[in-house]
Amino acid sequence: MDMITAVKTVLGKYATFSGRAARSEYWWWILATIILYAVLGIIDGALIAPMMGFESFAPESAQPLSMIASLGLLLPNLAVAARRLHDTDRSGWWLLLSLIPIIGTLVLLYFLVLRGTEGSNRFG
Repeated sequence: MDMITAVKTVLGKYATFSGRAARSEYWWWILATIILYAVLGIIDGALIAPMMGFESFAPESAQPLSMIASLGLLLPNLAVAARRLHDTDRSGWWLLLSLIPIIGTLVLLYFLVLRGTEGSNRFG
């Protein structure tokens, strides 16, 4: 799977928490969102901040484009992560591990990197 296909798949399943997501789908999606947030951060810092009366890239300036994108992509991010966990035969509720500082995030990252189960599992 390539990045374009992964983005189309994830956005096509905008808030679908059922089913499975392959490793490639998940990590291409993550790379695409990182690139998107970097571009929006540059636009916010270089163009939007001066229009709002702040210095370019000032830490205290608002970043409206980045915030809108974050809100718009919240559900797809959660849904693809839950489907990725389903691919490793884990419930999407394991995402709550990210609420535990450092250790929870590392364990969740380990689960997301694991190879999916071969054949069908209880999630599809």
